[in-house]
Amino acid sequence: MGFMDLAQGVTLTELGSSSRARASLQWGGTIAALFLLLMNRTGRRSHMQTNLLVLYLFTSFPTVLFKILRGQFGCWVACLAVGANLFYPKTFPVARFVLFVITPAWLANGLREGIAAGVYCLIIGVLVIITEIRGIGGFRNCECNLHSFSYCLGVAFLFFFTVLYLCS
Repeated sequence: MGFMDLAQGVTLTELGSSSRARASLQWGGTIAALFLLLMNRTGRRSHMQTNLLVLYLFTSFPTVLFKILRGQFGCWVACLAVGANLFYPKTFPVARFVLFVITPAWLANGLREGIAAGVYCLIIGVLVIITEIRGIGGFRNCECNLHSFSYCLGVAFLFFFTVLYLCS
């Protein structure tokens, strides 16, 4: 099965039957989570928030891209990532990417389908906010700068797409 067959099969069967809310959670939630991952790497570098956002990505990643990552391409990238981790362990944290490749199909489909995906994403969003508040030392030590504003905007979009999915 080639890349074009995979892409056509997914777009015709799964995207045709899914709702707009699911597509908005997949694409909008993924963009918001990737933005928050970038903000996390440029800011405080919280490993807990990175792990939570990777779990959010696992649940909300677009179906087409998710199937590509779980296929042969993902296996090769995971193999290269493990090799890079051997030489540069601080630069290439491998365990987060390998999660996409080695998770059993029944668990991956169970977390990504239905209302469970929305509830799971909502719980992860709440945990991201809790870890951010704990990380800055509570509401008293809250700074008002561009980085904090951008992070709050990213979290707001994370919640927006999750609640949009849950409400429809």
